[in-house]
Amino acid sequence: MNGRFRFAALGLALAASTAGAADLKRAEEIVGGRCFICHGLDGEAASAIYPRLAGQHADYIAKQLADFQSGKRKSDTMAGMVTDLTPDEMKALGQFFQAKPSARGARAEPELAGVGRYIFNKGNQYSGVAACASCHGAKGYGTPQLPRLAGQQSLYLENQLKQFNSRERNNDNAVMHSIASKLTELEVKAVSSYISTLE
Repeated sequence: MNGRFRFAALGLALAASTAGAADLKRAEEIVGGRCFICHGLDGEAASAIYPRLAGQHADYIAKQLADFQSGKRKSDTMAGMVTDLTPDEMKALGQFFQAKPSARGARAEPELAGVGRYIFNKGNQYSGVAACASCHGAKGYGTPQLPRLAGQQSLYLENQLKQFNSRERNNDNAVMHSIASKLTELEVKAVSSYISTLE
């Protein structure tokens, strides 16, 4: 009985491993067919306006893809890319990019990054801006539900903060609307610049 149980467990483990490999193989095909154009084959964005996906949380990526597909998150470009993706493919793409090593942080103008470091770690008590680190962590690694920010493209971050402020982006935590609306233009640039330097 014990031997039979062990054999069945081994069979299930092998089946899961094979399914996982097949899912990642499918993800690789999808990346090579469409994602790479903007995000690169390894999740390193081709341009500063696109996000780096390497090292991003798998669940977060899958959620964003589902939101693009449903229209909850707006993007003419992404809407066309995700139309035919299944939930399993979205999960596989998340796992594919999460497994990729993230690049080292960018260089930034030290004084501007210094302002950003302050906002990131302490917020701005005078305008009611919460510290980014309070949700995204001291190193900017985020959680499965909240994005990894560390090393993200500065321009992409700026654009997202502006979209949260204008409510153009409303598929995520509403707290970001409140925070983004209180950031000055200088603070937006500074915190984006600082976050881009994090490893």
